[in-house]
Amino acid sequence: MQLTGAEIVIECLKEQGVDTVFGYPGGAILNVYDELYKHRNEIKHVLTSHEQGASHAADGYARSTGRTGVCFATSGPGATNLVTGIATAYMDSVPMVAITCNVGVNLLGKDSFQEIDIAGITTPITKHNFIVKDVNKLADTIRRAFRIARKGRPGPVLVDIPKDVTAAKADFSSKPVEAIERYTADITEEDVNAAISMLQEAKRPYIFVGGGAVISEASEELAEFARKLDAPVCDTLMGKGAFDGGNAHYTGMLGMHGTKASNLGVSECDLLVAIGTRFSDRVIGNAKTFAKDAKILQLDIDPVEVNKNIVVDLGIIGDVKEILKRLNEKLKSQEHSQWLAHMMEYKEKYPLTYQKEGLTGPYMIEEIYRATKGDALMVTEVGQHQMWAAQYYKYKKPRTFISSGGLGTMGYGLGAAIGAQIANPDKQVINIAGDGCFRMNMNELATAVRQKLPIIEVIMNNHVLGMVRQWQTLFYDEHYSATVLQDQVDFVKVAEAMGAVGYRATTQEEFQEAFARALESKEPVVIDCIIDSDDKVWPMVAPGASISQSFSEEDLDKN
Repeated sequence: MQLTGAEIVIECLKEQGVDTVFGYPGGAILNVYDELYKHRNEIKHVLTSHEQGASHAADGYARSTGRTGVCFATSGPGATNLVTGIATAYMDSVPMVAITCNVGVNLLGKDSFQEIDIAGITTPITKHNFIVKDVNKLADTIRRAFRIARKGRPGPVLVDIPKDVTAAKADFSSKPVEAIERYTADITEEDVNAAISMLQEAKRPYIFVGGGAVISEASEELAEFARKLDAPVCDTLMGKGAFDGGNAHYTGMLGMHGTKASNLGVSECDLLVAIGTRFSDRVIGNAKTFAKDAKILQLDIDPVEVNKNIVVDLGIIGDVKEILKRLNEKLKSQEHSQWLAHMMEYKEKYPLTYQKEGLTGPYMIEEIYRATKGDALMVTEVGQHQMWAAQYYKYKKPRTFISSGGLGTMGYGLGAAIGAQIANPDKQVINIAGDGCFRMNMNELATAVRQKLPIIEVIMNNHVLGMVRQWQTLFYDEHYSATVLQDQVDFVKVAEAMGAVGYRATTQEEFQEAFARALESKEPVVIDCIIDSDDKVWPMVAPGASISQSFSEEDLDKN
């Protein structure tokens, strides 16, 4: 049958099982929005306050479900406003399809009104992107975009469609969605056997888990692997929830703000099994001294990540769920009781600690964990509050911690929380923010109100850019350049002005009461929590130092 390009776009979305689109309309994309109106009972459209919010919402939708998030934007500034969200998704391997519309084909390249080369702009931050100048190629291009976004290591794909292509007609017939098989082509018997030998020879093995274990849904296989290897487990920010944070073998996060137990343990191990992690600089510290006494076995779907930041002894390329299955089949149960006992001593000797009096970030995270019984879907912005949320909440399941890791995008959390809440209406979604982050995209509070989403926004308000101030205190002689936010913004009034409920907490008791009320609420709630400007995230590894040189506040006071 003959359909317009706009009709083809909507039919392809339905074909792909898309139930929600986040976006913002404009002239170039009006044909698509007109068609979307006719299918509003099949595809929900969420109008955000800003296109960046739409991209973050599509990201949060995808991270919390594993499905592909979709966002729409018009040409020019509408398209460029998606860029930060696309880059965020790219750095953290999030499946997303961004559909933009541009000026007509005959106006491309002529500096037409609201024309921008969005494909050129996003080339470095997408898995692939397309400009569709022929309506006859539109359907297959959209199908290909979804396949690329999901296949192998996921990521964002952009499809840019000139407006006249959305009006032109072409033959269209629906096609079934092609199943995407897990990538196993490069998993060889030889490599598996070599890995088994390394595992059996190790006396002090350590398992290091990254976001790839979450993406591949490898939690069950990972738990079995940890039991069989009888090894301690640490993770990255993106790996949260892949391994149960309450498990006795779990020693906490690794890296700059990781636990001393994990940092010392990895520095002492003789075999490091890295599962779905890219060895980010914030994790490894000084690359020359990282796990210097260990052989390294890396399991990853992307061959580019092997030997990129850290030279490894063996890399197995493939879906980590499938690799772990094969290793579990061949690995006989090991016994490392002495090594585990040593690590448990580290856990007891170097627990995470904080000032117990007064209202602090760690206290609030622990109270949220207690009040939600560890079952909340936690979203964060970026900064000190993000690290506290990673350190003090025990993530039992994957896809329950949603945060911008690779790009570190301030202003990410509220949009992502909206996407996560819409995708998971039965879960309690909480966004942990700093005052600096909240003011970046607090306009999306209006979106949460309009959608009647019971999101709880916890603002750890220290009236400074906390993480930057922490660095200025420790490494820049307390030169607080452009990091003090002593203005007159009242976040409770902002919340109320946008139609949400607002509370302020200055004590532990006030926070407990406000959070309990928020849990009972059926509408968005903002809790403005006043904390000390000089509260810091501990422990910490100085930039360029070895992770074994992690120091706490007590260490700093002694020295």
